[in-house]
Amino acid sequence: MSHQFPPAIRDMPSIQPAEFRHAMQSLASGVAIVTTGTAAGRRGLTVSSVTSMEPPCLVVGINARSEAHDEILANGSFGVSVLRSDQEDLALRFGGGEGAKGVHRFDTEAWDQGALDVPLLPNAFCALECVLYDHKLLGTHTVFIGRIIATRQSDGNPLINFRGALRTLLLD
Repeated sequence: MSHQFPPAIRDMPSIQPAEFRHAMQSLASGVAIVTTGTAAGRRGLTVSSVTSMEPPCLVVGINARSEAHDEILANGSFGVSVLRSDQEDLALRFGGGEGAKGVHRFDTEAWDQGALDVPLLPNAFCALECVLYDHKLLGTHTVFIGRIIATRQSDGNPLINFRGALRTLLLD
């Protein structure tokens, strides 16, 4: 349900896409790979917009044209592997940087299948498994809400996205 604002506020134009991208680059965020499926049906993509909420859930926005989008809907589950600073190559690969698509994005690493049978990086900084709780299409992206059913942690420093570049966050 959309909220009813006075027409003067509701009809204000949005900022331009370039201004939006520039503003969002000022927001430091973790980098993760969202995955779903098994065998030849595995799909995944790099995201830097994962948010947590209570009850234990993750919120992630995925472009409706992404290969993983419809697979998440079909499978009803997804995994989130939060990347370590030494996994920048995976962030780029799953972001489409090497041209790999579909199941071939998974070729360079060994992947575990979690409790929900979703692909998870065994050496990710953190990995979470989610049952699809709800979703809503908003413009070009669908907001997926996943109820977290399992997690695992690893050592290292997290990979972050800040000012349009992948960087390392050094932990104490």
